[in-house]
Amino acid sequence: MNNKHAPILFFDSGIGGLSVMQAAAQLMPHQQFLYVADYAGAPYGTKSEAEIASRVPALLGRLAERYKPSLITIACNTACTIALSHVRAALNVPIVGTVPAIKPASLATKSGVIGLLGTDATIRQPYIDRLENTHASDCVMLRHAAPQLVSAAEAKMRGEFVDKSIYASAIHGLTSQNNGDKIDYIILGCTHFPLLISELSQSATDNIYFLHGADGIARQIKKLLIDSGTPPPINGSANHHFITSGPLDDIGVYKASLYDYGFTDYSSI
Repeated sequence: MNNKHAPILFFDSGIGGLSVMQAAAQLMPHQQFLYVADYAGAPYGTKSEAEIASRVPALLGRLAERYKPSLITIACNTACTIALSHVRAALNVPIVGTVPAIKPASLATKSGVIGLLGTDATIRQPYIDRLENTHASDCVMLRHAAPQLVSAAEAKMRGEFVDKSIYASAIHGLTSQNNGDKIDYIILGCTHFPLLISELSQSATDNIYFLHGADGIARQIKKLLIDSGTPPPINGSANHHFITSGPLDDIGVYKASLYDYGFTDYSSI
């Protein structure tokens, strides 16, 4: 059905989706990935629903036409909660989205109180309400918008200093709420946030654990490829291609970090 040599395309507003791509690379070490960072449209978390619902399908349509990927992963929680259905309706390519790990957190919690960190746009979506009602109706789920963590993850990947108070502030935004002292699991509802899991853990108490959905998303990607008759290659190059919608020169500060993820080629659209 699909070209077995076609790459998998990962899409995010910035470098957050690398947390998902890394999990996929561990399952499919010889698969080639295209990673697209929409820096020209970033940040998504402060944009309106209408802007994202219009921009993401149009951009992914152009990318699908140009690169002919076997599968597209929208590795961005904000884009998925708003535009996933629009993308699936517009493109004849398997689409995998990112879902905050609300169900796993609700199953794991002992206290019955869980937290969700996300962008402003993500935590206010009816989609999150539906996930909570479906999977965590017997829990208390507290939400906090922490857009500063997106900037912190980007800065970390550029090798820049990040004030530790940013991480403490994000945790405090949850634990300071009513029942917040009972939180035992915090869901990282933005793909940027797992890139900071070490820093966030150091700012939280020992009884708080962090969950994100990267491993489950990676398993779904592999399953869809196999189900479509397009199994991941068992050998071949694992070099990856990084694409930005912004100026290519701006990517230079990320290259030292991106090299560790297997990126050898860079371009701009």
